[in-house]
Amino acid sequence: MKSGNRTRLFLSYLVKTVAGTLLTLFTISAIAASEAPADASVYIVSPKNGDVVTSPVLVQFGLTGMGVAPAGVDKANTGHHHLLIDVDTLPDMSKPVPSDKNHRHFGGGQTEVSVELEPGTHTLQLLLGDYSHVPHSKPVVSEKITITVK
Repeated sequence: MKSGNRTRLFLSYLVKTVAGTLLTLFTISAIAASEAPADASVYIVSPKNGDVVTSPVLVQFGLTGMGVAPAGVDKANTGHHHLLIDVDTLPDMSKPVPSDKNHRHFGGGQTEVSVELEPGTHTLQLLLGDYSHVPHSKPVVSEKITITVK
């Protein structure tokens, strides 16, 4: 096979692979959100609302009525944590939770994190996401707490 033909075949394969991946990602984001049990709740174990802390801050996550599973694992009544830091408005509940400095993903199934925060007042809130990072059809979201970092 000539070098030019191999290049064309490779490029054709690459384009088809990228297109397939994009279609899969689009389809996943368009799928209806997973169901959560009516009694499911997520909460911040530590720190407590009003606490004065030093950085790094150990944030421990709590969950009742559901289990924790890593992102990508489609298992009923499970999800994984997203920590919202200094977020005024919850993200669009029909789409995957954004991933940035204010929306931290714990797709490995983690239940705590040590977070570096600048001195000052900060808000923390948890939002459970399904296997594709989309909040459940009845969002499982904690109360927002306020802490002060010395």
